[in-house]
Amino acid sequence: MKPLKVACSMLFVILALPSLAREMVVTAQQVNGTWNSRFGEFQVWALGQQRLQVAFNGVYEYRMSDGSPMANMGRANGIALIKGDTATFKPQSDADCELVMRFVSKTLRVSTRGSYLACGFGHNVTADGVYQKTNSKKPKFEKNDL
Repeated sequence: MKPLKVACSMLFVILALPSLAREMVVTAQQVNGTWNSRFGEFQVWALGQQRLQVAFNGVYEYRMSDGSPMANMGRANGIALIKGDTATFKPQSDADCELVMRFVSKTLRVSTRGSYLACGFGHNVTADGVYQKTNSKKPKFEKNDL
């Protein structure tokens, strides 16, 4: 009877571990700053009460048929809500687009929930990707970034 009780206890611990891992909490120090990838930049600052000020600038670079460089750009700013290590941010309040921002292992991993086209960015511009922190200082948000 004792081995069965131990086995059941171990099974409970093993099953509980994934849910505990998802409930990671990140500090303001871990999220604050500027995050860059090849195609964009996020500026993030913790405001307290599980809110983050967020500004995103993205770019999709390409060449015209004559070889001249061109770029489509996208921009979003506002307030994200964070729970644990995951923040959600809607670039346009009425659109079917939500950016899911996960702060994991010193990276920011962003994915789009819904239609990335509905985010209102330029053609082929997406916030999706893995971003590295390049600066921990408070970003210089523009006045209309709130």
